[in-house]
Amino acid sequence: MIQKKAQAILNALDCPDGELSILIVNDPLIEALNKQYFNRYGPTNVIAFPMREGKFANISPQLLGDVVISVETAYQEGVNAGISMEERFIQLLIHGILHLFGYDHETTEQEALKMEKKSKELMKLIEKI
Repeated sequence: MIQKKAQAILNALDCPDGELSILIVNDPLIEALNKQYFNRYGPTNVIAFPMREGKFANISPQLLGDVVISVETAYQEGVNAGISMEERFIQLLIHGILHLFGYDHETTEQEALKMEKKSKELMKLIEKI
């Protein structure tokens, strides 16, 4: 199910041959990654590590990067939002993949709105898969 939805997201983003890894972890592990790579404390829901940025980005252009999702945080956020854990997980998967494509909700409000709009479009597109 995760693989099919991820492929549908990549297809919709016009990158059907894109490669990514999806790592499902618990809160302590994502908290450690959050601290190590972003100097942020506490667990988070999703972290994306893009591979198409930096000095060696052109070595494997089809390699998009890694998406790390905390299943514990996804579950709790789903409960808090009144949605299933699966739905919240897919929202986070979309969010992480969009980061791999350069979407960024932290730079400006305009960029955040653009990312939110694309997230909703993708969610609607893949909800029946």
